[in-house]
Amino acid sequence: MMVIVVENAPPRLRGRLAVWLLEIRAGVYVGDFSAKAREMIWRHVECGLEDGNAVMAWSARNESGFQFRTLGANRRMPVDFDGLELVSFFPVEDAKS
Repeated sequence: MMVIVVENAPPRLRGRLAVWLLEIRAGVYVGDFSAKAREMIWRHVECGLEDGNAVMAWSARNESGFQFRTLGANRRMPVDFDGLELVSFFPVEDAKS
């Protein structure tokens, strides 16, 4: 199983993703592909994302049962903690500053 979530993605990328994956919600795509096909789809995301952001998660044989990868600006940043992938949050920017 593989899930890709995109935000602020151009329509042509969203259309491209919809060719391979099922869009179950706006910007949320799911499918089941080999590692080679998953990498090909992610390359399309990298090339077409522009100013948006994306995350891809897939099933894996590890302690957490999945792996993930991110692209673009976001408050959440993956962090490797002794081989375990965790997510760190950047602080919210204060609007008063």
